[in-house]
Amino acid sequence: MGDDGGVQFHDLGLDDRLLKAIAKLGWANPTLIQEKAIPLALEGKDLLIKAKTGSGKTAAYALPLLQKILQSKSSSTGEPVIRGLVIVPTKELSSQATKNLKELSASCSGLVRVLDVCNCGTAANVRTALTERPDIVVGTPSRMVGQIAAVEKEVLKYGLEVLVMDEADLLFSFGYEENIKTLLSLLPPIYQSFLLSATLSDDVKSLKKLVLHNSVTLRTREAEDEGPTSSRLTQFHIKCSRDDKFLLIYTLLKLGLVKGKTLLFVNEIEGCYRLKLFLEQFSIRACVLNSELPHNSRCHTVEEFNRGIYDYVVATDEVGVANGAGGREGSGKGRKRKRDREYGVCRGVDFQGVENVVNFDFPPTPESYIHRVGRTARGVDCGTALSLISQEEEAGLAAVEDRLSSEGGESSSSVIKPYRFKMSEIEGFRYRITDALRAVTKASIREARLKEIRVEAINSERLKSHFEDNPRDLQVLRHDQVLQPKRVQPHLKHIPSYLIPKALRTEVTKEVKGKKVRPSSTAVRRGGGRRKKNKVRIDPLKTFTSKPTKVPRTSRGK
Repeated sequence: MGDDGGVQFHDLGLDDRLLKAIAKLGWANPTLIQEKAIPLALEGKDLLIKAKTGSGKTAAYALPLLQKILQSKSSSTGEPVIRGLVIVPTKELSSQATKNLKELSASCSGLVRVLDVCNCGTAANVRTALTERPDIVVGTPSRMVGQIAAVEKEVLKYGLEVLVMDEADLLFSFGYEENIKTLLSLLPPIYQSFLLSATLSDDVKSLKKLVLHNSVTLRTREAEDEGPTSSRLTQFHIKCSRDDKFLLIYTLLKLGLVKGKTLLFVNEIEGCYRLKLFLEQFSIRACVLNSELPHNSRCHTVEEFNRGIYDYVVATDEVGVANGAGGREGSGKGRKRKRDREYGVCRGVDFQGVENVVNFDFPPTPESYIHRVGRTARGVDCGTALSLISQEEEAGLAAVEDRLSSEGGESSSSVIKPYRFKMSEIEGFRYRITDALRAVTKASIREARLKEIRVEAINSERLKSHFEDNPRDLQVLRHDQVLQPKRVQPHLKHIPSYLIPKALRTEVTKEVKGKKVRPSSTAVRRGGGRRKKNKVRIDPLKTFTSKPTKVPRTSRGK
């Protein structure tokens, strides 16, 4: 993290304890947005910061907030009060903001206490923690209003110094408008405010009128080079039929045309599991991320992806789908599963090292497309976005191209380019795709979703005491039989050499070099396969010997 400029963190007037934490994190120099924002924030200015994802926005507000708290604590000996409020749109972002604040205050000898109201266990635990007046409270507007109302409405009236709204352009779109207005009515008349966003939408302008006073707007040049129009992001599309999408995704991943850590976006939860089970037929390991999964499971999935255990995540962004479809919550009759409305994978989630974003289902709105592809090409990294477009989705592609060409000042054809791909060269794989899709039945999809629930129930902290009192329930859950066993066909794991397109045979051979490859029958006949011990062949005709049979003597009659 950091630029190669001459400004150092110690030039910004930060506390030595914060500088020590920054050194432990390995940050060399401040990013451009940090260099501009931190001095203004330390002067007490209200800030409206427009900066792209991965530009260091979190530290841009976290360091001034921590500095102000340390200064206030050094001169105050009264009762503890809540001095900072950090409002975010999703639980995932709440976890990340809390983690970053704790890392930056790690060298403060426990002087700064941070509470995450979204991920602090039960509601009783949160209420107990709030009564102890932590220094910083982080969470979504609905959680904050609910927990504060349950404790004491005056808890924020005395002592609050800084209000932060991160990813501000999503707060209203997630349906938090009433919660925010209620929360603002609980705050004191004077406080410093930071508003951070990747875009300056109408919602951000509305929030600006509510919380900012004589603010300074910061827009860096890297912010103007926003996600979809960035020179570091290469965008492609392939027009195909809906059935051919599975053929294409198999070819792209299995032949190594899409390399590196990849996010695969679909529009519905059922499609999420369908694609995951399809990829598993070919031994391509992937994990799923959607709003039906509990928050702990979602965080665990992101951690495993960041650690490199999985290279592929099949994710949904149902909030964008719902908004684009008139507020409906996905498809399916009688859907009873509860979905977390505070789930958001497109924005806020700290996916690390994403090299590719693949839109298996094209998003319903240009905003959703922008948020999806913003998961790659972050900071100074490069990335690729590829969209598979069916005939029904071509209108959506045209809307996105118009939006990007108007923002970037380029023609629509130069933004999202067609990916040169001959379908005729991969027709040989079609029978394998049909065979794999036949194994992904509705029953197997339902079983995959039930498996996620069973695993979460077994690992649940809340159910631990119940299982201690009722060990039989835990035993039944662990030994619950699979209703529809998953059928994986081992022969689909390997690609026969004769099916690989000629243009890719050399490249695919390099990919599998060093791996144990089963030799073909031709190679064995030519002696190119595994050597076998020479066995002496015995010709039964040459070794055949004929011996006269002895006729037993019979007693002669006298």
